[in-house]
Amino acid sequence: MKHLSFVQVSPAIPNLSWVSYLVLVLGLFSIAGYSQNLNLPESLQPLFTSGVEALKKGDLDSAEKSFQTVIDRGGKLSFVYNNLGAVYQQRKQHSQALTQFREAIRLQPDYASPRILAAASLMALERFPEAIKELEYAAKLQPNEPLVRLQLAKVYEQTGSLVGRVEQYQKLREINPKEPEYAFQLGRAFMELAAWCSQEIERINPASARLQQSIANNYVYQGNNEKAIEALKKAILVAPKLPDLHLALAQLYAQQGRTTDAIQEIDLELAIVPNSLAALTMKENLEKR
Repeated sequence: MKHLSFVQVSPAIPNLSWVSYLVLVLGLFSIAGYSQNLNLPESLQPLFTSGVEALKKGDLDSAEKSFQTVIDRGGKLSFVYNNLGAVYQQRKQHSQALTQFREAIRLQPDYASPRILAAASLMALERFPEAIKELEYAAKLQPNEPLVRLQLAKVYEQTGSLVGRVEQYQKLREINPKEPEYAFQLGRAFMELAAWCSQEIERINPASARLQQSIANNYVYQGNNEKAIEALKKAILVAPKLPDLHLALAQLYAQQGRTTDAIQEIDLELAIVPNSLAALTMKENLEKR
């Protein structure tokens, strides 16, 4: 039997929606990795290939006819249903697309592509919990596939799950640490998570020392160390024995060259956490000055 070819589509395609991008990358030629085990009769292969070519050109009617004919003639295989689903998805007929993706999944549960594309249609239908379920399953099947992680990050963003977004961009950083976009998005997600945490602390306890510490951290990010010091002093007044506060203040004093003040704060930190490696190391370095 001749193997059907798999064609990769470049992601650098202008003016594509997220769903269309997924269709192009995962839907049109979704037989990658399965060419060694295809059972499509050789007589149906030209018809399937013509459907793929029609889908590439945007001729959805011809593509639908080709894939449906393949199925009607006995080619009831997962990748055929997946490509037929891609046709409906291109038309934004997401319910019909899901029917095809579900059949593809039923026939081949370990096939990630229909799960990823099904999630795109579920997102378009605002069925977010189902989309997350499909994507999480796809992530187990293809843990190093960036598209799965990116789509998970997107659905987590739409559902307000900041922790979920952070986790996905952390995974993407592990997959490709040299991609600056992943680093940027991870930083943005962390900043939003930090802001949310501050809001929650303020809602739960407006007088919390941790709230003042969070405010101090924001000032540090802005380069305003004087206001950061003021916020940390307020935090210490509220909770003088809370770990990390004196250490954070000592670090700011050290940056300003106020060695004596820094050592004094470190001693206060060590009185609370005697085995703090960070405090012990910092004190040793300061005393060498």
